[in-house]
Amino acid sequence: MNVPDDLFYTESHEWVRQEGENARVGITDHAQAELTDVVYVELPKIGAQTEARGQIAVVESVKAASDIYAPVKGTVVEVNKALEGNPALINTDPFGEGWIFVLKMDSTDDVKRLKDAAAYRKAIA
Repeated sequence: MNVPDDLFYTESHEWVRQEGENARVGITDHAQAELTDVVYVELPKIGAQTEARGQIAVVESVKAASDIYAPVKGTVVEVNKALEGNPALINTDPFGEGWIFVLKMDSTDDVKRLKDAAAYRKAIA
């Protein structure tokens, strides 16, 4: 499994790339492999506010639908519109073109509560 060292991770298999006061979010390589072929993504609405661990999006695969949770408290400022036409980007490039949304974090300290790569690798081992 690919687990980039420069990201943070949640128990529910979302990844976070901190970009200043923003958090770019997607699902991990482990999660996309478990889901198999992603066929639809329900993106959050721009301006939606969420609590940490609040359900914010849905990813559907040929196997199942899976809720996506906000890793930190914040406001949605961007969504990946490319997923509407090509949801398989989550499978082919989960840490790049397959990102799902960007949150403006209420507090950048929130990412410190997430797992680092080593802890996430241990959790999925």
